[in-house]
Amino acid sequence: MKELKRAYPDVDYLDENDLIGVLYDIHAESRIPFVFIIDEWDCIFRENKDDEQAQKVYLDFLRNLLKDKGYVVLAYMTGILPIKKYGSHSALNMFDEFSMTNPKQLAEFVGFTETEVQALCMQYHMDFDETRRWYDGYRFQSIDHVYSPRSVVSAMLSQCFDNYWNQTETFEALREYIVMNFDGLKDTVIELLAGNHKKVDISLFSNDMTNFSTGDDVLTLLIHLGYLGYDYSTEEVFIPNSEIASVFVTAIKNAGWQEVMNAVKKSDSLLKETWSKNAEAVARGIEEAHFETSILKYNDENSLACVISLAFYSARTYYTEIRDLPSGQGFADIVYLPRKKHQDKPAMIVELKWDKSAEGAIEQIKKKRYVKTLEDYKGNMLLVGVNYSKDSKEHQCVIEEFSAR
Repeated sequence: MKELKRAYPDVDYLDENDLIGVLYDIHAESRIPFVFIIDEWDCIFRENKDDEQAQKVYLDFLRNLLKDKGYVVLAYMTGILPIKKYGSHSALNMFDEFSMTNPKQLAEFVGFTETEVQALCMQYHMDFDETRRWYDGYRFQSIDHVYSPRSVVSAMLSQCFDNYWNQTETFEALREYIVMNFDGLKDTVIELLAGNHKKVDISLFSNDMTNFSTGDDVLTLLIHLGYLGYDYSTEEVFIPNSEIASVFVTAIKNAGWQEVMNAVKKSDSLLKETWSKNAEAVARGIEEAHFETSILKYNDENSLACVISLAFYSARTYYTEIRDLPSGQGFADIVYLPRKKHQDKPAMIVELKWDKSAEGAIEQIKKKRYVKTLEDYKGNMLLVGVNYSKDSKEHQCVIEEFSAR
């Protein structure tokens, strides 16, 4: 108020203690409208998330200040959360919203684009493929690759690929919701860690951090916090990159999810047994992963693929994992292609069978020429067949070496 009156000392104010009245008086006399810029507009919903009365007073203030006021030429607000809803309506319904679920024409400004990251990697002499593995993964309708900007900057300046998300204020929020395990969130997190996508309804989210009706509300919040990517066309959520996956793993360490942590810890040993072609040990390791994550009920090859991906969690350090790769005369279930820095590791084609035979899985890889898609790959290759028997409740595995030369 003091600043306004100092800038416009000659205006005849009806009530010098009424901000809205003062703005009206200035605009009536000068005919110059105002631009309002509010950063972190949603901080009260994050820092005072349980004080609903304070939040309501704040929203009423913003609505009275900005809505249908002649002195407003533009109001520009930024924050993590979308506009707070009351029931099915918004208290501030005069805004155009650009959010993590649909940033519209601002998509390229949500983070760094791939072109920008390539330029930064050249400038700071950092490996682009590793940068992409760590920080890429957000997808929007108009742009395929959006990178976490803070993490990219931190990696470039420190010359180190690492998890920078656990240094943010929202990490505590993620850990809280992981521990809460609201509406079976545990099941979903395990599936997401295994590389699956999950259908989600974002329409009922109340745009705060406390009022949840379904598990979808929590998942929608995690989209806005940046912990999940969102595919607008399929309405599915997913873990976008290695950095965020490691954040989830860190969070579940304190959530009492010991069985999931066991599967993740054992994945490194399982990968080494695969490289050694120890099929019996691999079958046993997959079986243990299934037992420890028995929340993932077996009913088809897709659920088996989910367990395999979690069992081979540590493979993501060395490989790009590709599900259902069009290959030869069909689709290879899971392909592990070595990253540029790990060309000493063998590529792996994993074929899954449901109540058939592991030998049959290997035969299918050969018969349908799945290796043809990798014909440009010149390194060693392993063919891995995995079968689950419904009667014996056991896994079988066969591993063969294939020369790509």
